[in-house]
Amino acid sequence: MNLNATLYVQFAVFFILAIFTMKFVWPPLMKALDERAERIANGLAAADRGKADLAAAEKRVQAEMAGARDEVQKRIVEAEKRAAQIIDAAKQSAVEEAARIVAAAKADAEQQVTRAREELRGQVASLAVQGAEQILKREVNAAAHADLLSKLSTEL
Repeated sequence: MNLNATLYVQFAVFFILAIFTMKFVWPPLMKALDERAERIANGLAAADRGKADLAAAEKRVQAEMAGARDEVQKRIVEAEKRAAQIIDAAKQSAVEEAARIVAAAKADAEQQVTRAREELRGQVASLAVQGAEQILKREVNAAAHADLLSKLSTEL
C-alpha cells in the first residue's frame, strides 16, 4: 500500500470522526458542562444570599436583644420602685401601729394610775377614820396623839 494513500485515508477517518464528535458527542458534553457551571454559579449566588440573610438576621437578633434588654431594665426599675413603695407603706403602717400601741399603753397606764389613786384615796380615808376612832377612844393626850399620828403616817 501506498503511504500517501494511507495518510489520506487516516486523515479522512480522523476528519469524519472529528465531525461526528462535533455533531453528536460535543453538544451533550458542552451541555453537561454548562449545566454544571450554572449549578455552581447558582450555588455561589445562594451562598451569597445566605450570607446576606444571615447578616440581616444577626442585625434583627441584635435589635431584638437590645429591645429585650431595655424592656428588662424598665421592668427592673419598675419593680424596684414598687418594692420601695411597698417598703414605705409597710414602714408607715408600722409607725401608725406603733403609735396606736403607744397610745393604748398610755391610756391603759393612765387608767391604772387613776384606779390606784382612787384605791389609795379609799385606803387613806379608811385609815383616817380608823385613826380618828382611836384618837377619840383615848383620852386627850398630846404625846399619845403624836404617837398615833406617827403610826398613821407609817401606814400611809
